[in-house]
Amino acid sequence: MTEVIAPNPRWAVLAPFLGIALLVIYTLAPGLPGVTLLLVVGLVGSIMAAVHHAEVIAHYLGEPFGTLVLALAVTIIEVALIVSMMLAGGDAAATLARDTVFAAVMIILNGIIGASLLVGGQRHREQGFNLDGINAALGTLTVIVIVTLILPNYSESVPGPVYTSSQLLFVAAVTLLLFGAFTLFQTVGNRDYFLHAQDDAAKPDTHPIAPTARDALASLGLLLVALVAVVLSAKGISPTIERLVTAFGAPEATVGILIAAIILLPEAASAVRAAHANKLQKSLNLALGSAIASIGLTVPAVAVLAVVMGWPLALGLTVKSTVLLILSLFVVSISLRTGRTTKLPGIVHLVIFAAWLFLSFVP
Repeated sequence: MTEVIAPNPRWAVLAPFLGIALLVIYTLAPGLPGVTLLLVVGLVGSIMAAVHHAEVIAHYLGEPFGTLVLALAVTIIEVALIVSMMLAGGDAAATLARDTVFAAVMIILNGIIGASLLVGGQRHREQGFNLDGINAALGTLTVIVIVTLILPNYSESVPGPVYTSSQLLFVAAVTLLLFGAFTLFQTVGNRDYFLHAQDDAAKPDTHPIAPTARDALASLGLLLVALVAVVLSAKGISPTIERLVTAFGAPEATVGILIAAIILLPEAASAVRAAHANKLQKSLNLALGSAIASIGLTVPAVAVLAVVMGWPLALGLTVKSTVLLILSLFVVSISLRTGRTTKLPGIVHLVIFAAWLFLSFVP
């Protein structure tokens, strides 16, 4: 017997208003013991609620508009967190956008995909997916990642790891173009590339009710409330996070890792659940689509803001990070090269994920 899930469960309705309530308490009594921790809880809850309501709207609208709504909602959250930290950190936050995007890519390619392959392989031994769609996603992601995070170290107009303003705007336009082209390819032109017969045959653990127009309108209103809570909460806690990172002597990249982890938490849970239910195609679509959207929309938004505001923006990775990124892209292209996979590639990706995480804190 499957579990029936309503489009707007109680937690998703209450979380945005709880985030606003905690934000009001923080504003009125900023020195209250534990109020910052409560604000963090409200922020995480608001992010999860925002992603949920964006998914409800996406389900109601269908493709390609649904994918765009979901991608824009996640991008607004990510950009809000990055900009809040950059405003709090000044010139010291020049690498924050790079660290966040790089962390998102490493979490997706190794953490989410690794966990999905391991969980799916452990439960079902072997799983299949449509190779054409995955190849298209990996090709698009590879170009965006290289142009955004590696090429700045080798441009000659100014010393790396930065682009000139004109170069930055060009890269913003290119990444936005690639995101748009991939979205149309996935949702309009070649939707069948991102479907797999195994997903249709798999028995779902849950049975979501299709959202009505009323559900979609309710989710739209709740999404706006949640986004307001996220943006204002991020602004409130950013100075505290900066002080904590400095006080504990943590690497500068820690803030970017935290932002990426918070943003990707709902997508990670959905991807692993899908793999466990023998829907690996859906799991990989979620993971790789999140990576392309994360860079394809976040980088243009932050780049334009940096040019307009005159903020320093260093995008080029260090040598160590470059090696780990190329290793991840190389291994994922091998792991997903045949259209069939087992748990062993999942273990390999999780080892790379552990190595990246360890070396981020023990460089």
